[in-house]
Amino acid sequence: MYFALLGSALLVGCLLAVQASANLQLTKAVGTPYGASTLQLGLAAVVLAVLAAATGTIGAVALVPDVEPWRLLGGLASPLYITSGILLFPRLGALAAVGLFVTGQMFASVVLDLFGLLGLQQKPLSAGIVIGAVAVLAGITVIAQPMRTRRPGWIVLGIAAGAVLPMQGAINARLRADLHAPIAVALVSFTVATVAIAVVLLFNRTPPPTLVPLKDMPWWGWLGGGCAAAYVTATFLLIPEIGAATTVVLTVTGQQLASALIDHCGLFRMPRRPFTPVRLTGLALLVAGSLLVQFG
Repeated sequence: MYFALLGSALLVGCLLAVQASANLQLTKAVGTPYGASTLQLGLAAVVLAVLAAATGTIGAVALVPDVEPWRLLGGLASPLYITSGILLFPRLGALAAVGLFVTGQMFASVVLDLFGLLGLQQKPLSAGIVIGAVAVLAGITVIAQPMRTRRPGWIVLGIAAGAVLPMQGAINARLRADLHAPIAVALVSFTVATVAIAVVLLFNRTPPPTLVPLKDMPWWGWLGGGCAAAYVTATFLLIPEIGAATTVVLTVTGQQLASALIDHCGLFRMPRRPFTPVRLTGLALLVAGSLLVQFG
């Protein structure tokens, strides 16, 4: 049973890479990344509402008015992460984009742990964490080497989008303590996310969204919302069973392995970027660094 849970954590990490690839097709159909993010997050919220109703936990949403307002803000990370994936995957490739996300995740988690922010237990700095952080930095430097001629703003966006994920997890963990229902927490998070990106879409309609080409979109273009809902829900369920560090390491590893495969094989209509010794070295450094940061 324990190994099945480990495999589940690795799988849901892979879903994040699939999610970004699927969302690219949705973006082409809708005509704007903000419109695609709104539609995808809305679909995820609907899926979670159905799950919450089916499991009898949707009533926990009634406790939301009594919750401290800042504990409802975890959902704001999702629009930034999802929209960043839509923008970065075609420009940088799946492996480079996910490498930036992972770098942001790792360094943000280190800061949260070292200072005990957002209700997390404070942890001392260790040699393993330092070595792991250096390995992550070296890995993304190697992978991002071909991007040095690109606009640095894309690199900053990728790191920032990854950094908000640990913050989202910490905030949602506090919300879970209030609602006592993981699926209801995920539902609240995605509802906040949908409203936030819908407001952005309302004030930024260039280009205007269109739904005409949706019929030409491949069926798997709709998987983004399901992948997002599965990731958030599985994370809440896995952390109490296998621990936060193990969950983070396995989901991050799944992200990196799936993105490397997507790049190498040109899956999901992505440009093919074959493995090279340099890219494999960068990937190995990222995975090793992630392990050291979490277990150092």
